[in-house]
Amino acid sequence: MTAHRSGRVSRATKETSLEVGWVLDGTGRCDAATGIAFLDHMIDQLARHGGFDIEAKTVGDLAVDTHHTIEDTGIALGQAFAAALGDKAGLRRFASVRVPLDEALADVVVDLSGRPYLHYEARFPNNPTLWGQPPFDAQLAEEFWRAFVTNAQLTMHLSVERGENTHHIVEACFKGVARALRDAVRVEGGGVPSTKGVL
Repeated sequence: MTAHRSGRVSRATKETSLEVGWVLDGTGRCDAATGIAFLDHMIDQLARHGGFDIEAKTVGDLAVDTHHTIEDTGIALGQAFAAALGDKAGLRRFASVRVPLDEALADVVVDLSGRPYLHYEARFPNNPTLWGQPPFDAQLAEEFWRAFVTNAQLTMHLSVERGENTHHIVEACFKGVARALRDAVRVEGGGVPSTKGVL
């Protein structure tokens, strides 16, 4: 996986081992194998709707639970995304989008500010655990996004305005983030988009 705006990360702890790659100017190709089928499905949404090429290979302690795998995948993806941004020269920087998935509606606003901040507002009216082996606890979506935002060094406000189906709520969020990031990384100028001259 090589491209002008790309980042690769290898990360290993006592809980997980990861190989991650992110190409900003991609074709929507995804190669995700985290051991959690629903997480793979969501990473595919990031790639497909963002126009990114994403690789995410994670081996985690799934015998304990899915928390470490989900959070550490978010960490590594955030680091790879940050590496792909480079010095951020010419980037649009700000973006916002509202994305529906049937009854669910997600509102996402991002700023490639260099200042990590996450406002996350999502409630699951019904069972937050999605089927699969191992199952995906939708409450861990917040841990994924917090890990991603912190390591990508960006500001993100992610709010679910409405929704009943847990799958729809989580997927609308991933699609919304994908589209917002796609807009934010668009090159439309020459300099760094900040009065400070650096992001």
